[in-house]
Parts: sequence; C-alpha cells; structure tokens
Amino acid sequence: MPKPVLYTVGLSPPCRAVELTAKALGLDLERRTVDLLAGDNLKPEFLKLNPKHTIPVLDDDGTIIAESHAIMIYLVRKYGKTDALYPSDIVQQARVNEALHFESGVLFARLRFITELVFFARKPEIPDDRIEYVRKAYRLLEDSLSDEFVAGRGMTIADFSCISTVASTVGFIPLDKSEFPRTIAWMERMKKQLPYYEEANGAGATALGQFVLKQLADNAKL
Repeated sequence: MPKPVLYTVGLSPPCRAVELTAKALGLDLERRTVDLLAGDNLKPEFLKLNPKHTIPVLDDDGTIIAESHAIMIYLVRKYGKTDALYPSDIVQQARVNEALHFESGVLFARLRFITELVFFARKPEIPDDRIEYVRKAYRLLEDSLSDEFVAGRGMTIADFSCISTVASTVGFIPLDKSEFPRTIAWMERMKKQLPYYEEANGAGATALGQFVLKQLADNAKL
C-alpha cells in the first residue's frame, strides 16, 4: 500500500500540525512541497486535488482531505493505536473540538490577518490594532489553559494545532512570560515531551517568524 502523500510547506502552521500528528503516530508520509508564493497552489494539477487551493492536502491512496484538522482526525482514526490524541469519549472529544475551532477561528485567523498584509499587500509594518488583536488571542488562550494541555490533562491534536500557530506568531509578536505564564509553560511542556518537536514544528515556526520580519524590512524599502 502506498504511503499517504502530504502536500505541504514547512512555513505553514496547519501543515506543521499535521506533521506533529504523523510523528506522534509513527506514520511515514511522502511529502510534496507546495510553494504558495510561487502560485503552485493555483496550478491546474493542484486545483484538481483541492479547488479551495489551500494546504495541507492529504492523498491517502485516493482519499483526498484538504483541511488540517480533518486530516489530523482522519489520521488518528485510521492509523492510531489508541484514541488518546482524539478521544472517543463524547465529552473529551468535545473539548478537543472546541480547542480546534478556537485555533482556526481565532489563533490562526489572526495570524493570517497579519501575514496576508505582509506577503500580499506588502505593508511595511504591522498595524497596532492587529497586534492588539493577536495579544487578545494570547489572552484568551492563557485564560483557558486551566490544565496541562489545551483540552485537558492529556496531549491531543488540539495542542498540535494550537502550538503550530502560536509558536509561529511569537516570532514577530512576542509573549511576555510575566503576562502569559501558563502559555509559556504549556509551550515548554510540549517541547520537552515531544522529541520530534523541533523537526516537525520548531524549525518551521522560527523560519516563518524570521520570514515575516525580513519581508517587513523589504517592504519598507519599496
């Protein structure tokens, strides 16, 4: 049976969330890089896979899934030896789903509000209101971290999704440890408990933060 194919790029937080999930499952993926800035996602062959032209996209022997949270749930359900990363218990599962929706609707949405300005509108600086919007998202995460992980005592795909975005955003909108101690502690906990963290998420998150800062500097020269 062929390996599942992941259309991905290391700078993308949703792609890295899928990578974290695959690593946690011990799943070997075939990776195909999609350069968004070069328009690879708008080419006819890619649009046949995903008319919404977003990444990540999973092709599992002809089964195509084109959204990171859906991919992660699918991988755990199909390849996981346990349901720890996406619990079957209806209450625990609801907690995970809640955190996943918070990541896509708040954390990642507010990151995109900035990266779209930087990369596509070529703005030379991040507007103050958008910085404050991100800091409010940090506050919502901080206030909801009442346990070790975002959906309770056990690490789940919700943690993979949230940390992929937060670890990227702090590269250009830093977290103050005195103001967000729970969030900092959660991030450190993830790094310590995942031996593959740097490979699957840390390096890409750092690279995205640096890329945003470099692009801001370049935009200022235009």
